[in-house]
Amino acid sequence: MNKQELISSVADASGLTKADASKAVEGVFDAITGALKKGDEVRLVGFGTFSVSKRKASTGRNPRTGEPMKISASTQPKFKAGKGLKDAVN
Repeated sequence: MNKQELISSVADASGLTKADASKAVEGVFDAITGALKKGDEVRLVGFGTFSVSKRKASTGRNPRTGEPMKISASTQPKFKAGKGLKDAVN
């Protein structure tokens, strides 16, 4: 499912127009992104938890040449599925 299919599904399930559903979906994405940028967690009970993980700087190898290269530190978004989502999928 891509973003447009998600918007259509939300519009059908909620009775909203596609334009309103698009605003709602974008609003949810923006809210989650904003919270993660601040370093906060977003917990949706029964669905899952979005969080940010910090990765330390490390040394890797270039697969083509084999020479060592430095990998800089970064922050990565993470998602951990909740029990309700796991049960629904299984």
